[in-house]
Amino acid sequence: MTRASNNSAEVRLDDVSKAIIEQLQEDGRQSYATIAKRVGLSEAAVRQRVQRLLDSGVMQIVAVTDPLQVGFRRQAMIGIRVDGDLTPVGEALTRMPEVDYVVTTAGSFDLLVEVVCEDDDQLLRLLTKQIRVLPGVLTTETFVYLKLNKQHYNWGTR
Repeated sequence: MTRASNNSAEVRLDDVSKAIIEQLQEDGRQSYATIAKRVGLSEAAVRQRVQRLLDSGVMQIVAVTDPLQVGFRRQAMIGIRVDGDLTPVGEALTRMPEVDYVVTTAGSFDLLVEVVCEDDDQLLRLLTKQIRVLPGVLTTETFVYLKLNKQHYNWGTR
C-alpha cells in the first residue's frame, strides 16, 4: 500500500465515513446492508461512500495474511544509509517483491525497509545481492523480528 506524501491534499472524513471505515476494519467482508444498519444510512448510500473512499485512495479493502502461516518465516526491518539522492534507491526497493514497506526517514537511517522472506538464506541473498549493491547504498543494519507483539490496521478514524 502506498500512502500519500506530506504535501498531498488531505481528505477530511465526516463521522459517518469514519464509522463506515471502522465497520470495514472490523470485518471487510460484511455487507453494505449490515453496515448501513449500523451507521444509519441506506445500503445505496453506504455503497457510494465506500466507492468514493476507495476511488480517493483514503482506504483499500485487502486480505491480510499472517506471513508465518503462509511460509514466510523471516521478517526484518532494514535501516539503510544512502549517499546522494534517496529517490532512486527508494524506488528500486519498492520494486523488490520481498519488500512490503519503504519509508524515507530523518535520523540515523535515510530509509527503513520491512522485508518478508521465506528463511534466513533468502534474507541473506536479498541483503547481499539486491540491497547492498544498489548504487548509493552506504550501509545497512538489519533488525530481525523475533516475535510480532502487535500489528493492527484499525487506526486513522479517531
